[in-house]
Amino acid sequence: MLFDLRGRGRRRTVRVIYTGLALLMGVGLVGFGIGGGFGGGGLLSSINKEGEGGGGSGYAKQIAKDRKLTKQQPSNTSAWENLAKNLYHEAGNEPYVTSTGAVTSKGKQLFKQVAAAWSSYIALNPPKPDSELAQLMEGVYGEEGLNEPAKEVEVLQIAVVDRPTDAALYAALAEYAYKAHNTRVGDLASEKAVSLAPAADRTRVKDELAEVKANPSGEKTYTTTTNGKTYTGKLNSKGELKATESKGSTKSAGTPLTSTKK
Repeated sequence: MLFDLRGRGRRRTVRVIYTGLALLMGVGLVGFGIGGGFGGGGLLSSINKEGEGGGGSGYAKQIAKDRKLTKQQPSNTSAWENLAKNLYHEAGNEPYVTSTGAVTSKGKQLFKQVAAAWSSYIALNPPKPDSELAQLMEGVYGEEGLNEPAKEVEVLQIAVVDRPTDAALYAALAEYAYKAHNTRVGDLASEKAVSLAPAADRTRVKDELAEVKANPSGEKTYTTTTNGKTYTGKLNSKGELKATESKGSTKSAGTPLTSTKK
């Protein structure tokens, strides 16, 4: 089930697997380090080459130096690049992530600083944007970070330039393009992901990307019957169905109903 994009915990596992394959096969399969996953998990595999952040040593002193340099030399692309990277690595330390690697609220605030540094870097129009930094930004803009699909598409398009044979990366690009309602890019990336995927996985990749295209939010509609009336809706965070009567009465507003999927 390597290409099952629906499980939230699969992204990092697939990333590790694809990194290993790239090393073993001498092929750039680590390329498109896709980030999000259908509904959070993701075929997004291999991208984040440098891991999930700093994790251990602090970067505060270096960040302070980088900030000072960007103020003194606001047109210095290397200064902004280094600031973004060091902020990102700092986000790998406590209290920015939990012991399981989940980004905390403080971590997301720090991610916003990373994103600001990245934006300043890109605004300077570097002739060849750093693909390594772009791969780090995948984690910042992905679902587990700031959850900004359009920005995720931008960084994935930069990352794929240097890793053009990574099926997982193309799948991630397709996924986030669909989430950003950019169907053209999504379709092109989806076609590429399918063509690059192992033969045994192509049908699954194609079907799962088609599922994301049809339902970019990843939310599923549930149906329940109460007192002889049928309601449809989506589950809230409490597992309650915010339902609308699907036929008959036009009163629809939604008292939350406990429901099971049918």
